[in-house]
Amino acid sequence: MTDTARRTTQTLAERPYADVLIIGGGINGLATLRDLALQGVDVALVERGDFVSGASAASSHMIHGGIRYLENGEFRLVHEAVTERNALLKTAPHYVRPLQTTIPIYSTFSGVLSAPLRFLRHSAGQHRERGAALIKIGLVIYDSFSRGGGLLGKGTVPRHAFHGRKRSLEQLPQLNPGVRYTATYWDASLRDPERLALDVLRDGLAAGGDRARAANYTEAVGADGGKVTLRDGVTGEEFAFTASVVVNASGPWTDLTNLALGDPTHYMGGTKGSHIVLEHEELLAATGGCELFFEHSDGRIVLIYPLKGRVLVGTTDLEHDMREPIVCTEAEIDYFFELIAHVFPGIAVDRSQIVYRFAGVRPLPGHGDLAPGFVSRDYRIEAERLPGADAPTVLSLVGGKWTTFRASAAHLTDRVLELLARPRLRSTKGLPIGGGAGFPTSERARRQWVAAHADRVGFDRAAVLLDRYGTGAAEVIAAIGDDDTPLRTVPSYSRDELRHLAATELVVHLADVLLRRTAIAFLGAATREAAVEVAEVIAPVLGWDAGAQAAEVDQALAAVHAADPASGPATAPADAGAPSPAR
Repeated sequence: MTDTARRTTQTLAERPYADVLIIGGGINGLATLRDLALQGVDVALVERGDFVSGASAASSHMIHGGIRYLENGEFRLVHEAVTERNALLKTAPHYVRPLQTTIPIYSTFSGVLSAPLRFLRHSAGQHRERGAALIKIGLVIYDSFSRGGGLLGKGTVPRHAFHGRKRSLEQLPQLNPGVRYTATYWDASLRDPERLALDVLRDGLAAGGDRARAANYTEAVGADGGKVTLRDGVTGEEFAFTASVVVNASGPWTDLTNLALGDPTHYMGGTKGSHIVLEHEELLAATGGCELFFEHSDGRIVLIYPLKGRVLVGTTDLEHDMREPIVCTEAEIDYFFELIAHVFPGIAVDRSQIVYRFAGVRPLPGHGDLAPGFVSRDYRIEAERLPGADAPTVLSLVGGKWTTFRASAAHLTDRVLELLARPRLRSTKGLPIGGGAGFPTSERARRQWVAAHADRVGFDRAAVLLDRYGTGAAEVIAAIGDDDTPLRTVPSYSRDELRHLAATELVVHLADVLLRRTAIAFLGAATREAAVEVAEVIAPVLGWDAGAQAAEVDQALAAVHAADPASGPATAPADAGAPSPAR
């Protein structure tokens, strides 16, 4: 373990108090840490596993306005999400990029009569396919929210476009020949969710100095006398921590966190979503570089998404018992293959082409008998006071999604500041995130940046690092010494690069590197041979001997395959940072 990682927990134990304690190191907790640190608030954050190893790690890699939420009447959420999407394209251009999205449509008027009933009743009822007329209405409304956002840097978002069957098949020849129209509109991709979240964390720690602290592998396990009991997940040591306000940002585990604190709540009702990642050249080419976002035969909105030279396919929306393992089941994989065949009937797909799979639980509110597809994706803040005379107020975030993380964090921060009787000093609107600051957005500016940093590592390597870390690549390049040798098993990463990540990014376990500091697992490159090599490379930084390396390799591979029921145990050891959400 790095000295840096150990110090994060030790500093909490050595100074066991702060104005605010945040429980949960997903994107919403990290964004709240950043916002509070910018206000000069003394804030600490704890995360039971690794940062961004829960629900935030199980996303569809999209920053989107949520066009389908219009059907639920969630106009406020869609407007906010579109606004935040457009802002992220400017504040985090290194990871958030414009994404052309195409909807295949197989009928003209289907669903027009049943849609108002779905809107009014918020229940699925008898499914009717959404036809061109209904989709056209939705896209017109969506356009009205999107205007002026500057999605492509031109001051306005391009309007949607409709094409008939002939033009649609010319653009995407492998599409189901039964297609009657395609509709194309723009949203945004989130290429590296975990790395963007780490940038948010880094910015928060830098803004707060010694008044902002964050510790991974540190769990809130109870409360006594108004103080929260924290447990070091590595040593097992427990200590009491005092805060005036506690923010519960533990996502789908919010009720369990409150229960541990002695305040049973029933806020949550998350649904499970799974994805698979395919290495399939024919399918990749068939997408034409666009995300295919469409309605499957059961009415579920699903996606086929080209990303990093692979194809991401998702997602399901299933009720889930939080006591059960969070895995991508064989039935879900069959479902994904069915939807691929529905859109691209001439392309064969089989399980041998799956290089990675992952599953998570959305932090949705409790919804009773409401159909999963109609559960609100909006968020709210609940306030309770822990028992005891000097006990803190607990603010629980119910709901929340990647796209609106800045806005939800701002609302949480405002509530905290109100409780602390402190003013807001600055807004996070328009504030660049991490390597998005100064990121070159034109080809000319990009070449200039790369040329200015190419002396040490060469032009091509500097370009790769710029894509990977944004302008934060300058720090990586400066840290590279004489051993920028590519890994034998994953040559897109180098030895010095991984050592730098291990030394500076609060790495505790090998799984942290394979799953979240890099894209090695997502690309399907986390073989045992690769895990052994990466462990050997970073071992001197983390102080691992041969026995520790072997243990880390086994734990990391268990974490990589945690969402794969065919690979063995459904979950990795609790301190290994499994990708399925559990905080």
